[in-house]
Amino acid sequence: MAQITLVESITQALAYELNADQRVVVFGEDVGINGGVFRATDGLQQQFGVDRVRDTPLAETMIAGIAVGMAAQGLRPVAEFQFMGFIYPAIDHVLSHAARYRNRTRGRLSCPIVYRAPYGGGIHAPEHHSESMEALFAHIPGLRLVIPSSPARAYGLLLAAIRNPDPVIFLEPKRIYRAVRQEVPDDGDALPLDRAFILREGNDVTLISWGASLKETLAAAEQLSTEGISAEVIDPATLKPLDIHTVIDSLEKTHRCVVVHEAPRFGGLGAEIVAQINEYAFDLLQAPVNRVTGYDTVIPYYRLEDDYLPGVSRIVSAVREVLEYSTGEVK
Repeated sequence: MAQITLVESITQALAYELNADQRVVVFGEDVGINGGVFRATDGLQQQFGVDRVRDTPLAETMIAGIAVGMAAQGLRPVAEFQFMGFIYPAIDHVLSHAARYRNRTRGRLSCPIVYRAPYGGGIHAPEHHSESMEALFAHIPGLRLVIPSSPARAYGLLLAAIRNPDPVIFLEPKRIYRAVRQEVPDDGDALPLDRAFILREGNDVTLISWGASLKETLAAAEQLSTEGISAEVIDPATLKPLDIHTVIDSLEKTHRCVVVHEAPRFGGLGAEIVAQINEYAFDLLQAPVNRVTGYDTVIPYYRLEDDYLPGVSRIVSAVREVLEYSTGEVK
């Protein structure tokens, strides 16, 4: 079996669902003829035709609104926004309509939409092409927020998102679109939504991260292991609703935690995770939960981009801080 990248696993999942379910329709800017700006939909229009994979004008508000109408009438639209930084004109339809259809109709209608968007920094793009504003969508009741971090999880989670009866924001970390390859069977097996994944087991500290930042988080865990520090790494994958139970189970072993994300610090999802840990597992902690995040600024241009994104050294330093707090000395 050939190994594929994360972006290729997205293509594979879309092709599987387009073939398996005639209600699935893929559309967005340049998704058809060009196969998407990152080639996530490459070849799909040729395989399934213009009625199933359709190019749209540069109109994010229209894309979001059409998806709501399609979903309400029984289709399963997968709408792509070229970059997360272009999604803001669409928020009215997402917040006011897609996320509220089930509640508004007292369950008579659901809104099975997947809104896809590449997100995050690290590819030397301008600011509107590099943003990590996932916390905006986590705050909206009625939405699921899913962020894959590997080819296998991208495939399984996208299948689950398309099959889900309610709207899903599916953010794809473009910095790792082609950073790793895995064998991903094209078997149509979905991964569970609303469940975190333990990527590395450990006993001394729990590291929680998602998307592209998991690359540095796992590298930091490996570096810490050379110092005798055993780090458990958790990928929430579904950020809303959050699988806090897996986090608590980990803290019962480690009693210390560091949350890593590249989004700005203030009001980021790391703050919500810390709040839930304090609410449900405060008595397990032997140190305050630490956060390693992007800064509260617009993401800078490429010369300073690496300084903005959480790196291995910042994560390792944060881990040493939580260990020092509880023991009085660095382990």
